[in-house]
Amino acid sequence: MSTESRTHRTAELNRATSESSVELSLDLDGTGVSSIETSVPFFDHMLTAFAKHSLTDLTVRATGDTHIDAHHTVEDVAIVLGQAIRQALGDKSGISRYGDALVPLDEALAQAVVDISGRPYLVHSGEPAGFEFHLIGGHFTGSLVRHVFEAITFHAGLTVHVRVLEGRDPHHIAEAEFKAFARAFRQAKALDPLVHGIPSTKGAL
Repeated sequence: MSTESRTHRTAELNRATSESSVELSLDLDGTGVSSIETSVPFFDHMLTAFAKHSLTDLTVRATGDTHIDAHHTVEDVAIVLGQAIRQALGDKSGISRYGDALVPLDEALAQAVVDISGRPYLVHSGEPAGFEFHLIGGHFTGSLVRHVFEAITFHAGLTVHVRVLEGRDPHHIAEAEFKAFARAFRQAKALDPLVHGIPSTKGAL
């Protein structure tokens, strides 16, 4: 089957707990159109960047106990995003599987490598000392960047390496990380007409 004739790889999921409520839909074969409302503005910004640079159409509606902390809502959205990615990928037939990207944002530089492996594993390094304590935009703690990648990686079944190579401004560092991950994921999820079946000697991912 040619890549042109394949149906789009989509997923639509809901998750409700005592801490948050999440409704999410995505299309891995989209153009990067997004509509994001998580009640955490900086996270909205990061998810919008992820959608745009991964060419994933993404809609998110989420509410939660952000009066306590943004952590619950951010983590739960990332969990659902990972689950939706895994569902939309299906059996992973015909994908490129691997992707890598090096993305600058002014003084910040981040690298991401993605393997749609079916084996969750995250290596995340290079954020400067104190980054995890910084409130970006006054509400999004720097430590949440790693939590988002952990949740997506585990629930999507990805092997992901993210490294911050340079950076001073916390906003720039976080955005470079998300954009690098998005660009690497874009390559990995892409349908390759030269790939026949599952891109693994095991026959499954």
